[in-house]
Amino acid sequence: MRRMALGCLLLLATLSGCTSRFVDFAPDEEALYDQPIDEVWPQVREYFAANGFTFRETSGMASLETEWREEFANSRVASYWHRYLVIAKPEGPHRCKVVITRDTRSANSALRAPGSDLLWSVDGRTRDNPSGLGSQTAILLAQQQADGASVILGNSHQMARDMVLEWRVFRKISPLLAHRTKSQDSPDVRVHQDASIECGVPVLGLGKLARAGNVVLLGEVHGTQQVPHFVAQSTCQVATQGIPVTVGLEVPDVNQERLDTFLGSAGQELDWAKLMESPFWRSPYPDGRNSEGVVYLLDALRKLRAQGLDVKVFAYDRPPLEGEAREEAMAKRVLEVAAASPARALLVVSGNLHSRQVQGLPWAPDYRPMGLRVAQQRAHVYSLDIAYKSGTAWICAVNPEQKLDCGVKPTKGQDNGDRYFVQLFSGRNAQGHDGIFYVGAVSASLPAVYQGVEPAGSASAHTSGR
Repeated sequence: MRRMALGCLLLLATLSGCTSRFVDFAPDEEALYDQPIDEVWPQVREYFAANGFTFRETSGMASLETEWREEFANSRVASYWHRYLVIAKPEGPHRCKVVITRDTRSANSALRAPGSDLLWSVDGRTRDNPSGLGSQTAILLAQQQADGASVILGNSHQMARDMVLEWRVFRKISPLLAHRTKSQDSPDVRVHQDASIECGVPVLGLGKLARAGNVVLLGEVHGTQQVPHFVAQSTCQVATQGIPVTVGLEVPDVNQERLDTFLGSAGQELDWAKLMESPFWRSPYPDGRNSEGVVYLLDALRKLRAQGLDVKVFAYDRPPLEGEAREEAMAKRVLEVAAASPARALLVVSGNLHSRQVQGLPWAPDYRPMGLRVAQQRAHVYSLDIAYKSGTAWICAVNPEQKLDCGVKPTKGQDNGDRYFVQLFSGRNAQGHDGIFYVGAVSASLPAVYQGVEPAGSASAHTSGR
């Protein structure tokens, strides 16, 4: 079976420190030390050395850069690298702060900025310019020769300040912290279990909604790489807060046993074959719900479970039901799972028509979507609509000949930056959503069978006729 090159930001690193009160995953205050740099910096160096990082320092400066680390190297659908740039800066004569920037490069293109393809794929060397002067390749080679580092290439790249790690380092090394009383408004990041799992750049606003007993309905546009990536990263961040997470997928519920078996497996060839033998992955009209991105999400959840996090998944679609009968069946399934899991946070992914909490559609004024049905029978249900930059998605739509046409199609959105975030409105909007979840620029995620993820062509995949 061919391997699909995808990745995620569920980066493994050795982390430490915990506190007692959950607020959000993204601190909005800087960690300031009440000691000067020359007292703090040796402890910062010791923290990274003690946690297994190899690093280089800049002579005469309080700064270091860790070597690249490859994570999930043996995953069939994930491969990514990360490193940290750490700089201590003065804050007056006797105080300082430590600024940490995470640099991530991934085989998955979910982090790729629009128009960056040439920077990642073109060598730049020609007959007239044998050294490729000015090309990205030449820059990387020069960097490699200058500092001796291994230059890591990939399909996407992201750099962001990591204030979560800044606070973890602060709590670990600040000798005064244990004797200080934190204010109610101080940022708080709680890490459970010693299975030190880092979950990428914190999703702003996520922690206010993804709490035990809450149901968060994520109304997506099917067929993007970014939504499964967002869900995987969010699941990791919630679960490492000590909150069990159950992810709901708009997948036929007859696949539940396969999903459970795969999440508890080692991800070997036979495990993949059992997952992918379902007819769901071979639909003649793949609408994005059986994309390579969804397969990536399932493998990411499997990896989190293998690290000891309490993560589950449930399928809630009920074909061949259609229309309101389908909405009712899906809502019933979500309510059943929520009722049976009062201590868990539910992240339920669906098309953004189903997540609405308002009656009526332009063509059906009495239509009652799944979101409305769930919210009418349960408190603490939040519906979020997808927001994104312009890009592409794998979309099925009826063409002028009244035939279903599936393929990569452009999507138009609004640029709100590159970082994932959740934002609530002041009140529910006319489309029945309480807020948005933003995933940056979107890129199409093709059906998994198109990308070689599905192992049905192998002998092991034909052991069952189901």
